[in-house]
Amino acid sequence: MSGEKKVPLFRLAKRTDINPRMAWGIRVSSILIALVLGCLPIMLTGANPIEAYGVIIQGSLSRPIYVRQTIRIAIPLLGCALAIAPCFKMRFWNIGAEGQITMGAMIATYFALFWTDKLPHGPLLVVMGLSAAIFGGLWGLIPAFFKAKWNTNETLFTLMMNYIAIGIVAWLQGGPWEGRKGSQLIPMFSAEARLPQVFGVHCGWIIVLVLVFLMYIYMNKTKQGYEIAVIGDSVNTARYAGMNVGYIIMRTMFISGAISGLVGFLIVSGANFTLYKGVANGVGFTSITVAWLSQLNSFAMIAISFMLAILEKGSNTLQTRMSVPASIADIITGILLFAMLSSEFFINYKLIFRHKEKKEVQK
Repeated sequence: MSGEKKVPLFRLAKRTDINPRMAWGIRVSSILIALVLGCLPIMLTGANPIEAYGVIIQGSLSRPIYVRQTIRIAIPLLGCALAIAPCFKMRFWNIGAEGQITMGAMIATYFALFWTDKLPHGPLLVVMGLSAAIFGGLWGLIPAFFKAKWNTNETLFTLMMNYIAIGIVAWLQGGPWEGRKGSQLIPMFSAEARLPQVFGVHCGWIIVLVLVFLMYIYMNKTKQGYEIAVIGDSVNTARYAGMNVGYIIMRTMFISGAISGLVGFLIVSGANFTLYKGVANGVGFTSITVAWLSQLNSFAMIAISFMLAILEKGSNTLQTRMSVPASIADIITGILLFAMLSSEFFINYKLIFRHKEKKEVQK
């Protein structure tokens, strides 16, 4: 009949609740599907996908030296994911962690180059770390101020500031801080400006693990964490409750930028021992995925950061042993991340098909 309302073939409905077992079943299934789909690009190169997956695991976990290298990759990912978590909880989209890392690394490099003869090892590292945190926080405070004052678009603002930070370092790299004339390289750090190692890995892993606990407490057990959650749910509700939304945005963004700046210090003083324009190496963007996949849970970020580090480290071995391009590992990583993000969608929503809906109505 013409007046009869047409029922779509399927529709989406938000789940009111879901059994935890079912939720984890969806997550595990998505990972298995991603691994199966990841076989396709490997097979296109003529390699055995099962053997390739084995090489990835061997290249990242089979020897103590490989494990240490994997942990070094995971440290900045975990630290930066912790940095952006409070902003994302507040629905302030900080896409500028890349620039905040770069600026923290830059100021730490200044002290490493020009203060090694003025301070002993321990105090020098403390000054480098604190200055990196402060500088990263101030860099993050700029877009937060404009957001609080004039309601600017923080996504574009923070993104554009990444390129400003990279441009400043590029100028230093080829100008005032250039080592040998024409080299376009900043000198390597002396031993006094390098982080000490603990169990074969620079002590940055201890710092980020401490930050995991501190961020969990901050987000879930403090008044400031509660304010962040309220603003994320509804800005109007926060204002009605008497919260100074602009101040909270700036405070939260300063903390986020400070942790990102500290990550920049860990990178230059613990891993690279020098500064260059690509020092952040995409960590600021990859950490966004880490934060979302973990549902902003500090402890879940540890596992996800380590998983991505395994893929990145193992891809280098895949290239050398099987002559498979390292970009294949990037494709597998992308498939895996897409599948994991999709799993969260199906945990929160369900598909209702037309025939099933009719049967439920008839009952």
